[in-house]
Amino acid sequence: MPSDDAFDVGPVPIRIPVNEKLTRRLVAAQFPQWSDLPIEPVANGGWDNWTFHLGTDMLVRLPSASEYAQAVEKEHRWLPVLGPQLPLPIPVPLAKGEPDNEYPHAWSIYRWLDGVAATADRIADPVRFALDLADFLAALQSIDAAEGPQPGVHNWFRGGTLRTYDQDTQRALDELAGHVDVELAGEIWADALAAPWDGVDRWFHGDVAEGNLLLRAGQLAAVIDFGTCGVGDPACDLAVAWTLLPDDARRAFRDRLSVDAAAWARGRGWALWKALATCSHVSEDPEDAVEFERAKRVLGEIFSEYSSSNSAAPTVTASPSA
Repeated sequence: MPSDDAFDVGPVPIRIPVNEKLTRRLVAAQFPQWSDLPIEPVANGGWDNWTFHLGTDMLVRLPSASEYAQAVEKEHRWLPVLGPQLPLPIPVPLAKGEPDNEYPHAWSIYRWLDGVAATADRIADPVRFALDLADFLAALQSIDAAEGPQPGVHNWFRGGTLRTYDQDTQRALDELAGHVDVELAGEIWADALAAPWDGVDRWFHGDVAEGNLLLRAGQLAAVIDFGTCGVGDPACDLAVAWTLLPDDARRAFRDRLSVDAAAWARGRGWALWKALATCSHVSEDPEDAVEFERAKRVLGEIFSEYSSSNSAAPTVTASPSA
């Protein structure tokens, strides 16, 4: 059984700026066959990478900090292995760029995968979506995990113990007293920390969120951004059950994946940590009111599902000793 000691995620990454001019120069210098293609920023291109359209069917991703750059080698090594074994398209790198005197990290060119982010209002049939996503994650978990990347800074220790984020969670609970039900949140967090893992490494994505799930015609069509992928405890991928899925789709998702009580509790813990961290970070800033309300909505889903599942659980009466 693996150690349950917390990891040190280190300081907040220091991001470096990247613009179209620099991207165009890097592409022209290292991949002259694509130098004439137009380059434009991708709308909502993410935080870990600066992302640009290259022509109409390619994508340039340049890590925004040294910590995020650790994912580049991993993606080039493993995405071509994972892709053919999965039921939906994922990004597969076309070329790897090298650092130079103006930009310090390796970077990537990918084929563009078309689709829109899987926001709740765009999903045509939430239960169908949940089943398709569960099938994708089941296929990912079934891939041979030998030699796969263990939890580390490259993925902020996704796949490792939730205790890595215990101090952050406790701090958020202190800060959010009076804003959310911190007593119930603390109970749910303790339940997640106590839930055991069997120690069997399995592949996980690490950031199964609406921006990384692409829809076409309202149905799940592709899964992108594997920067936090790795092997370990895949419970981190269950957080989407509370962040995106309504109750009936959540149940269908759990049933399809055959998630046991311990893994479900750990997944709930991952969702709780992120929601509490978001609420704590944005609660005092009026400009972030929408994000605060969105995180509170997720907390409401977590609280409701946890309370409902506990009230539905059968009471176990101890047998009298002989």
